[in-house]
Amino acid sequence: MIDFNRPHFTGNELKYIQEAVLQEKHISGNGVFTKRCQSFFEQRYGFKKCLLTTSCTDALEMCAMLCNIQPGDEVIVPSYTFVSSALAFVRQGAKIVFADSRASNPNLDADEIEELVTPRTKVIVPVHYAGVACNMDRIMEIAERHHLFVVEDAAQAIDSFYKGRPLGGIGHLAAFSFHETKNIISGEGGMLVVNDEKFIRRAEILWEKGTNRAEFFRGEVNKYGWVDVGSSFLPSEMTAAFLWAQLEALEGIQAKRKRLWNKYYELLKPLADRVCFKLPDIPEYATNNAHMFYLVCKSLEERSTLIKHLRENDVQAVFHYLSLHSSPYYQDKHDGRPLPSCDRYADCLVRLPMYYDLVEEQVEQICKQIMEFYKVYC
Repeated sequence: MIDFNRPHFTGNELKYIQEAVLQEKHISGNGVFTKRCQSFFEQRYGFKKCLLTTSCTDALEMCAMLCNIQPGDEVIVPSYTFVSSALAFVRQGAKIVFADSRASNPNLDADEIEELVTPRTKVIVPVHYAGVACNMDRIMEIAERHHLFVVEDAAQAIDSFYKGRPLGGIGHLAAFSFHETKNIISGEGGMLVVNDEKFIRRAEILWEKGTNRAEFFRGEVNKYGWVDVGSSFLPSEMTAAFLWAQLEALEGIQAKRKRLWNKYYELLKPLADRVCFKLPDIPEYATNNAHMFYLVCKSLEERSTLIKHLRENDVQAVFHYLSLHSSPYYQDKHDGRPLPSCDRYADCLVRLPMYYDLVEEQVEQICKQIMEFYKVYC
């Protein structure tokens, strides 16, 4: 069986974990490796402040707290996304106003955002699906005109860019994921990015369980105490040590993933040109970080049959998100607007195996099975 995902290990993960334990003698959060990882992102991408978290969900929850979301505030979120994109704001009492996807790719349709803004709107959450940028100029223009915050859900978007600017570095705040299905991993794990300086001090306080402990350790105050809400958002130093081994290998990991992505595209484009299915769309303003490779089938039945065919031929392919606006938890809270593009991706999108240790011969085998399937379906 060709697995859908396999976590990649660079070979230095255990070495650095051992270094944290035996040399640094520090395995709780905010040690040498935590600082090293945070500095990596600040220096490489120009992010103003980075704070590692235990998950991308935690980073998004910090964003909701920093935006001071109150019950009744409205937050615009794409319906075609993981539940955390909305849940983080729901926990603070927000009403989620779901946006539809673009017809050409699963990102939210920036041209439809304006009509969703009301006097209660506080935040827009663009999700960079598959690491491909949303139309950030349009989103930031709307946000500035209506005095809204922009929180980039960049869970899948490490090392991807919008018009030369790194994703996660455009909105006021951003959240990244290092879950084992991502390009760069630490098992679980995430990161908050703060691009607006006015949020930095409070972000550190929320991160440190509501205390000003970070200021104390920098010598800025002579004692620290409980000054705000917060939680235990820091990952352990062992998680950070694992992540550092991955970050050291970032360029090699990205190069290999892009070769695999391009191989898929090259082999499947002739079928797509026959209108059998749609391939991923990369707008001219966006780069491709090869986070995933997907197809958009013509119907739910076709997708289900394709997944079954691949599984019977030793290939594990999967569908992705279900529409959040029609989920059991939120369907009676949604305003009833149809979101047809979102529903189409929920029914028709299929993800193919994509991970560093996949080899080109396996990609060829997968594509061969897809070609066999479409001899009937196309």
